[in-house]
Amino acid sequence: MSLAPLLDAAPAIPLHAFVAMAAFVLGSIQLAAPKGTLPHRTLGWMWVILMLVVAGSSFWIHQIRLLGPWSPIHLLSIFSLVMLVLGVTAARSHNVRSHKYTMIGIFFGALVIA
Repeated sequence: MSLAPLLDAAPAIPLHAFVAMAAFVLGSIQLAAPKGTLPHRTLGWMWVILMLVVAGSSFWIHQIRLLGPWSPIHLLSIFSLVMLVLGVTAARSHNVRSHKYTMIGIFFGALVIA
């Protein structure tokens, strides 16, 4: 298996792919680690930034064109961005339950299923 096709693609594609892989690894660690600690909050912010890059970079990827330059996957990116805001807002307002389910949903929906 070679990384050459990925590395030869338009710049947004390897950026998107490698940052998504990093977000998957960091997200997996976050799910297993103790919650509410300083490392959890620090790694959480790093994960949110990675997810912002993953979702944002998708808007420069247009290989699947169903509606002009867009595809249904771009709807997932918009949804992910909105849910990231809601998840961070829930954490900042100490709504642990909402934060937990929002972030788990983003992890599985945007990184595992997609």
